[in-house]
Amino acid sequence: MNPMSRRISQGLLTGPLLAALLAVMAVACSGSDRAASPPCPDDALTCPTGASPASPGAGRSTTAGDDSRTGASAPPSPAGKPAATAGARGTTKKPSARAACASPGACGFPDTRTTGPRIPLTPHSTGALTVRTDGLVIRGWDITGSLDIYANDVTVIDTKVTSDNWWGINLRPGYRGLRVLHSTITAVPGKGPDNGGVDYAVSNMGGSSIEVGWCDVSVFGDALAMGQGNLHDNYVHDIAPFINRDGEWQHTNAVISGGGNTGQLIIRHNTLLNPTGLKQGASGSIGLFADTGVVRNVVVDHNWLAGGAYALYGGDKGATGIKVTGNIFSTQYHPASGGYGAVAHWNAGGAGNVWRDNRMSDGRPVRPEPSP
Repeated sequence: MNPMSRRISQGLLTGPLLAALLAVMAVACSGSDRAASPPCPDDALTCPTGASPASPGAGRSTTAGDDSRTGASAPPSPAGKPAATAGARGTTKKPSARAACASPGACGFPDTRTTGPRIPLTPHSTGALTVRTDGLVIRGWDITGSLDIYANDVTVIDTKVTSDNWWGINLRPGYRGLRVLHSTITAVPGKGPDNGGVDYAVSNMGGSSIEVGWCDVSVFGDALAMGQGNLHDNYVHDIAPFINRDGEWQHTNAVISGGGNTGQLIIRHNTLLNPTGLKQGASGSIGLFADTGVVRNVVVDHNWLAGGAYALYGGDKGATGIKVTGNIFSTQYHPASGGYGAVAHWNAGGAGNVWRDNRMSDGRPVRPEPSP
């Protein structure tokens, strides 16, 4: 297989459904300097300086089942789970990319200690649950099943989703405002519908931005899949490779965007690990692919990237407005971060494209080769 090529096989998710799925994505605030800033409110899209630790409430605080509950104030963090914080309008002091870094957590990047639910959870065996209530807040649930959202402004917070479906959480076309915060999204290897595999932890098929923040994400082949949104402070790890329904190794990415987006995609302050072997479908830690249209308006800022055929696929020819700054390309899986290199398909001459201050985890600068 040519490692520079990208093939997406999604089994049942083909045709218009696949095009819609890969055409959208997520937005919000990052936070690594936890001592210097106040806690980020549970329902905040951005985290202003001086924000109160108490949340003003996140819409209708009802659950997706028969019972209802409130949850307007921020719950205390359990031991070993410090509350996430952020600075003015979602900006924080970022770990320097100039020094050598031994591990994500040691260098201020997200890991299991800073992501996932902060409160005790109640088991709910929902199966493939369809959500149709605008403003719904799902909080404190340990879900065995998946969420398929046909509603606006739904918030999933302090929750765990263990799925055996195509996705963990999916926003359908025509809907907006999904937020997935402080949650764990995982799956059961070998139990998914794609020949035993599972494809998307959080997918955005809608036409507007969503937010995914402080989440612990694992197993899914294309973990965070969208064209626009705000992905921040997440820990994506332990992607499980699988042979799809077409009998081929499914390509895997910690974050994937298929291009053609009309909004902005922000990928900021995440730990994105793709340990998939090169002969088992490894693609990228971040895959910006022009599968459904031109890639544009993407911020890749201060992330820890490791693994894939290339750690970053940069959008290819025609890509514009791609800003890649302050990222650390880790050597934990491959000497060059990805199996074939750190970055591929970078359009150096594209309008608004910026490559600045990106380093290997040992401190060496990363300079991309131009797109062929």
